[in-house]
Amino acid sequence: MNKKIKQSLAIVTSAALALSAVVASSANAAGTYTIAYQGPLSGGEASTGTDELNAVKYAAKVFMAKNKGFKINVVAVDDQGDPAVAGTVAPGVGSNKKILGLVGPAYSGATIASLPYYKAGGLVMVSPSATRVSITDPTSPDFGGPVFHRVVGKDDLQGPALAKYATAGVSNAKVFVFDDQSSYAVPLRGYVEAGLKKVAGATLVGGDSVPNTTTDFSPTIAKIKTSGATVVIYTGYYSQGAIFIKQLRDSGSTAIFAGGDGVFNQEYPKLAGAAAEGSRVTGVGGLAGISAALEADYKKKMGASSGVYSVESFDAANLLLNGIKAGKTTRAAMLKYVKSYNGKSVTGNTIKFDKNGDISYGLFAGFTSKGGVLVNTGIIK
Repeated sequence: MNKKIKQSLAIVTSAALALSAVVASSANAAGTYTIAYQGPLSGGEASTGTDELNAVKYAAKVFMAKNKGFKINVVAVDDQGDPAVAGTVAPGVGSNKKILGLVGPAYSGATIASLPYYKAGGLVMVSPSATRVSITDPTSPDFGGPVFHRVVGKDDLQGPALAKYATAGVSNAKVFVFDDQSSYAVPLRGYVEAGLKKVAGATLVGGDSVPNTTTDFSPTIAKIKTSGATVVIYTGYYSQGAIFIKQLRDSGSTAIFAGGDGVFNQEYPKLAGAAAEGSRVTGVGGLAGISAALEADYKKKMGASSGVYSVESFDAANLLLNGIKAGKTTRAAMLKYVKSYNGKSVTGNTIKFDKNGDISYGLFAGFTSKGGVLVNTGIIK
């Protein structure tokens, strides 16, 4: 496993950008400041982490173009989306007091594994994509307060949305739901199954739970066939989802396949090929859905299109950058700043956290795989 914390070079740009993404309440002396991003930057889930990290780097470029004299170092922390790896990299991040705030972790399991070290270090966290409900539940041992915050909706919102989207247009849908035994997938499955009870005509006909290292899904596929399912919902991640859907189609099954935001990645249809066609996935769009000009600038500066959770990662980074410009250059000051923050997302939504670290909005869009790409079909209502 790659257990290294990768330090990026300072990102410097001289190009001016007429965007108001970063707003500060007061000025601070220019200088060099450090924030971090944590997520999967190697391994099977690396595409998600790369998309998120690039959005953080882009936010830093925009900030420095608008605020001359500031240098922002972005420390890239690779946890492979794996709690075991997160537990080895988080201690170093937590003890590195140069890091004023963290965007991430990307995944819920890695978040839970990292929390003890970030709580001990007083390091504020703003996750773009960790959706497990228990992380902001003060009655749960997973509770991330006071340091954890997120700019994404929770799985108690995503589960019903996924149930509705997966079964849309399917008469008397017979649904099979299975998870990959991860901290993200297991509770999401529960919310999906609860959501199915509110979908007219839908019936839960079976389920399964398999390790996230599974490569042979034939036992699960046999259960699906026996159940007579017309819709199959998977609550794990895209790398395994791609393996599964190819095996499901090879078995002759024509059941609709759907997945949550763990499957939402443009790598999914690439890995699955023709088998992915027609898949239904919940997730959030990139910057292109917000502004064509913003997406064009992103492509120019980053050399690639925005991707999974780019909007949320951009927002999370901007929040920390706002704090730096406002003079919040100690961990304690940054944590206090984030907790009382009241500003705008690039989407126009208000970013304001409740006492447990959640925001008031959290809409999920539906995507379908068409022609080898996931296409946004709109917000699930």
